[in-house]
Amino acid sequence: MDTKEQIKNIKTQLRLAMNGAVSQSMREKGLVYKLNFGVELPRIKDIASGYEKSHTLAQALWKEDIRECKILAGLLQPVESFQPEIADIWVEDIRNIEIAELTCMNLFQHLPYAPAKSFAWIASEKEYFQVCGFLTIARLLMKKGDMEPRAENEFLDQAICAFLSGSYHVRNASSTALRRFIQHSEKQAYRLCRRIDGMENSSSEDERLLYQWVKEEVSY
Repeated sequence: MDTKEQIKNIKTQLRLAMNGAVSQSMREKGLVYKLNFGVELPRIKDIASGYEKSHTLAQALWKEDIRECKILAGLLQPVESFQPEIADIWVEDIRNIEIAELTCMNLFQHLPYAPAKSFAWIASEKEYFQVCGFLTIARLLMKKGDMEPRAENEFLDQAICAFLSGSYHVRNASSTALRRFIQHSEKQAYRLCRRIDGMENSSSEDERLLYQWVKEEVSY
């Protein structure tokens, strides 16, 4: 079966599993797609299980401007053939938080160059590059937990800056990564606390918010 036939079969399965109520609910929550069948994630994963991982198929699925196809692309893309420049192209094409979260979980965190690439992304001025960078770092922290001192300093600088001045999604992504960082050890929690010391009575509302957020996370 060639790639075109595989895509056709996948779309047929998606249409059979489509859920208009879920699709409408997503639109109401701001998750807008050119085409969204409303297929739930367990069913998408079930469809993916019927196919071997394939670079050609995954790239073709990603190019389809369809929610479920992009999710399937992240599930079916082999890590070995996913070059760094292709990762940048995919992130450039991400337009909403659902695809960012799922692609980071299903693909980006597993890339051998994920640490370096995620740091390059969080240094970008583009919203979803930052989002994917912080979400990937959060995933890596769940697996490894710590960083080299130089990387840690860069991460904390960028994450604090993103929390204070980033968009809604960037702030949430950076806070997710910071949460994973401080959950790893008391030492790391202490190092973050030192970074925000003095913000409690800051004239900046965002700095006071960050201070309160860290305080609650560390107490928890």
